[in-house]
Amino acid sequence: MMNQISYTPIGIIHSPFTELDGMPIQPSAAQGIKGHILINEEFAEGLDDLVGFSHIYLLFHLHLSDSYNLKVVPFLDDQLRGVFSTRAPKRPNSIGLSVVKLKQIEMNRLEIENIDIIDGTPLLDIKPYVPAMDRVDHSRIGWLSKHVKEVNSRKSDHRFK
Repeated sequence: MMNQISYTPIGIIHSPFTELDGMPIQPSAAQGIKGHILINEEFAEGLDDLVGFSHIYLLFHLHLSDSYNLKVVPFLDDQLRGVFSTRAPKRPNSIGLSVVKLKQIEMNRLEIENIDIIDGTPLLDIKPYVPAMDRVDHSRIGWLSKHVKEVNSRKSDHRFK
């Protein structure tokens, strides 16, 4: 049996999206969409030296997800898939991940772009994107190889409410 794990949000993510329906399903489909993050004051010192990075990973709590399924029909497919082979939001641990463009930092406010996250989402962590460390050459993308070109035309809908 696993131990209970808890996290304290370090801030709140703000975006123009107030409803799940119609949201971009990945950051690559959210090009130019602006948002911002307000970091809680007690964590603001941790933003030092982040300004030199063009992109950051956001790890966040999918706070609107109250259940999960181990098999889901993802946005880019019409077949049941194992949840761990998807980026579906209804997961055993409601953790989301996005890479966004960091535009500016002013005090505890981060201006970001390419956001695919609903307004009011609790932020768990920030990590810098480093191409030399994060890029993987010669990768395979499984069942998504047939559908990845559709990511920019698909939007979020009711299936994961």
